[in-house]
Amino acid sequence: MITISDVSARIAGRLLIDHASLSLPAGTKAGLVGRNGAGKSTLFRIITGDLAAETGSIGIPKQARIGQVAQEAPGTEDSLISIVMAADKERAALLAEAETATDPHRIADIQTRLADIGAHSAEARAATILSGLGFDHEAQLRPASSFSGGWRMRVALAAVLFAEPDLLLLDEPTNYLDLEGTLWLEDYVRRYPHTVIIISHDRDLLNTAVNSIIHLDQKKLTFYRGGYDQFERQKAENDELQMKAKAKNDAARKHLQSFIDRFRAKATKAKQAQSRIKALERMGTVAAVVEDHVHPITFPKPEKLPASPIVAITGGAVGYAPGKPILKNLSLRIDNDDRIALLGSNGNGKSTFAKFISGRLQAEKGEIKLAPHLSIGFFAQHQLDDLVPNETPVDHIRRLMPQAGEAQLRARVAQMGLATEKMDTAAKDLSGGEKARLLMGLAAFHAPNLLILDEPTNHLDIDSRKALIEALNDYEGAVILISHDRHLIEATVDRLWLVNNGTVSSFDGDMEEYRSLILASGKKSADDKPDNPAAQVNKADQRKAAADKRASLAPLKKKINEIESLTKKLETLIQGLDAELADPALYEKSPAKAAEKAKQRGEAAAKLADAEEQWLELSAEYEEAMSD
Repeated sequence: MITISDVSARIAGRLLIDHASLSLPAGTKAGLVGRNGAGKSTLFRIITGDLAAETGSIGIPKQARIGQVAQEAPGTEDSLISIVMAADKERAALLAEAETATDPHRIADIQTRLADIGAHSAEARAATILSGLGFDHEAQLRPASSFSGGWRMRVALAAVLFAEPDLLLLDEPTNYLDLEGTLWLEDYVRRYPHTVIIISHDRDLLNTAVNSIIHLDQKKLTFYRGGYDQFERQKAENDELQMKAKAKNDAARKHLQSFIDRFRAKATKAKQAQSRIKALERMGTVAAVVEDHVHPITFPKPEKLPASPIVAITGGAVGYAPGKPILKNLSLRIDNDDRIALLGSNGNGKSTFAKFISGRLQAEKGEIKLAPHLSIGFFAQHQLDDLVPNETPVDHIRRLMPQAGEAQLRARVAQMGLATEKMDTAAKDLSGGEKARLLMGLAAFHAPNLLILDEPTNHLDIDSRKALIEALNDYEGAVILISHDRHLIEATVDRLWLVNNGTVSSFDGDMEEYRSLILASGKKSADDKPDNPAAQVNKADQRKAAADKRASLAPLKKKINEIESLTKKLETLIQGLDAELADPALYEKSPAKAAEKAKQRGEAAAKLADAEEQWLELSAEYEEAMSD
């Protein structure tokens, strides 16, 4: 049992956690969620003792071991496997003592304890963890110093997983993982034998790996059972109940106050008025639901869609050094309405392919044809460093719109989803999510026909990722997406390409099938051949048939997507009209306008009903066709 009792925390004078309390049963797998800056990492520091709480305490069993990923990744000359195995301090200490112990009883105790903790199978377990995180046998024997910072962070993650602490704290562990590593980690955390608290904005991870959600909101902690989807539903229901309770409370208070105001001065009613004043004081108030507004993300509409294919590659090869192609035998086409996700482990060439398509790398062999006047927008995480540190978002846009007025510049920055108060903030002082929004806006500034996004979600919280999903679904150009966020992929793309074995090919399964292949293979590859050649041929035929079927149903799918977009717009319109019609002043000041608004609301509701009915019919038709 872990107990958080009346904890308060303040950073740089700002109160982040205010007298929060929570109890977690042993073995709980909990996702800690909340807006960026809410204090999630601060809570971790209090739990580990790195930060003293202003009030309250943390209760953790006496002998419990707490583990979290080291902030500095290992960069020594030791091999990866030895670094990971050294993370189990007890095992390392026992083995060292076994070398020098002379007392037969102590030697027996040491050997018994080593057997109890599985010390002799430790190397195999460490190798399995490293393999799951993307390191093959050869890589496991290389020194840590030979790997880049991102890969070293995977080693640090492997080390804490190997140590198997009683309380495992993971802060955004998927930020330095690819999709394949994320899928493996989901499965590992789900089966982890002890308590886990994980800070993450990865919706699928929070649905798959944990059994509860801790919500840090308004400086308080609230516990919800279930995954993120269940939490979202429960919170919406609770918010609705609270709003109803507040409305009822406000009405009752208004009624009492009205009586008090009318009869306080009358001698015959003074006693009743005083009793109602006391009743009003006892009644108290119900807090309003505070909603954090998330600014939408908008990608400008391309002026003209070029004819398909917008990209055609025949026998292509590309790399960074002459005669050493990273990818070869590339024969692919991209159409003007394609939504493609690139799958495959980091290091297999996904970013290389993206750079190739965007023109940042030239073909060593073969041919690549681009549609005339094709405009391509490119976003990659490493480009965050390209922002000018001392320039504001408005300054960055001014360089692209030198003749524009201040109002136009700020309107364009607003389309990127940056709040008004952030428009004049230097880039170096923006949060990671704000920098990502700015950079995506710059990438899409010229309304490209093809948008390439390489890991766009690393610094975005769940609500901002939802805004990105909506922006991509509203965007009318083609999209190539590289992401470890499975939910983003499933919500925005309709084609999967696998980058593996030095080439790029179509993957005709869905994300669930890909996940099964990754977990079943025990290594970072989805290309393992079945033992039965006939089964391999049959599988290939099935995938080709599935691809042909999806292609034939593409117009129907497009119509369904258009209706979904229409229903969202109608729902937004109706919500706006309802808000206007709920204002009594509208009927007093302009009855005619109120009648017109009511008429508009009725027409919108009728259109929404028709659209929903059409969506149901077409969706049923699509699902039936896909299942045939």
